[in-house]
Amino acid sequence: MPAEPRTYESIFFSAQDGLRLHLRDYRPLQTASKGCEPLPVICLPGLARTAGDFDRLALALSRESGPCNRRVVAIDYRGRGLSDRDRNPKNYDIFVENADILSALTVADIDGAVFVGTSRGGLHVMALAGSRPTVLRGAVLNDIGPVIEATGLARIRGYVGKMPRPTSWDEATALIKRIAAERFPSLSEADWEAFARLTYEDKDGLFVTQYDPALSKALESIDIEAPIPTLWPQFEALAHVPVLVVRGANSDLLSATTAVEMTRRHPDCEIYVIEGQGHAPLLFDAASIARIARFIDKVENIGKASQADPAVAAASPAHSR
Repeated sequence: MPAEPRTYESIFFSAQDGLRLHLRDYRPLQTASKGCEPLPVICLPGLARTAGDFDRLALALSRESGPCNRRVVAIDYRGRGLSDRDRNPKNYDIFVENADILSALTVADIDGAVFVGTSRGGLHVMALAGSRPTVLRGAVLNDIGPVIEATGLARIRGYVGKMPRPTSWDEATALIKRIAAERFPSLSEADWEAFARLTYEDKDGLFVTQYDPALSKALESIDIEAPIPTLWPQFEALAHVPVLVVRGANSDLLSATTAVEMTRRHPDCEIYVIEGQGHAPLLFDAASIARIARFIDKVENIGKASQADPAVAAASPAHSR
């Protein structure tokens, strides 16, 4: 029986400060059809999450989209996944990580892409809109927006770096289910197990989280009792590209009110609500993956139209107000 083809290549590279970082590079199995130049997709995970969270989405976009399969790059921030842990927890910082993302784009030789950002990943997308707007062709913000609800932030601060150590995969699955079942009532048993395996790793029988527990120090300075600054200017910097806001119906971090306001303030912003999920939607299910794929197709079609006729781009919603 022939071996199954590799689904992605692990690429290791150096950050500006020399720390070894990692990304997954999912490439189509065959060359795109003539006239087909699909945009690459960059996937950015949540605070304590890894590139592995996007495996199902990445495989669908790179292997199952017909003649225009796309390249997908998913990045492990420092201290997560296969990236090295930082001896200085203060470097688990948006600005440091944003520089790491730019290094990853250089290594991957990508100068323009659709970005999919889950939670913290969406904050990185908004930061890039201010610092490197030309790299963005479209943005999917998965359960994150300019207003972060204190309830959700307090919950996240309560478990990051404080997760118990299970002794088996069954125990790990039960633990994840106990923590998140109220917000994710629609997940199947297979989904819960997959969720657990994306959260923990088995190191010779010792179960540890796939992130540096010192990440908790990045949250200790946040005063939950004080008003959380809003990020409307950063979000509005995305006005030059189409945006898809994905919201878990049970989210405690992105409110329905904020999501609607995002569509009001942006010239081309859509909302997709996932029932039965909270913060942040896992993007495991076929419907969510198909919705994101349709959005990426839309972004690409806008780009093709603008190349054929610049007047079309000027008249499109994301280029006029």
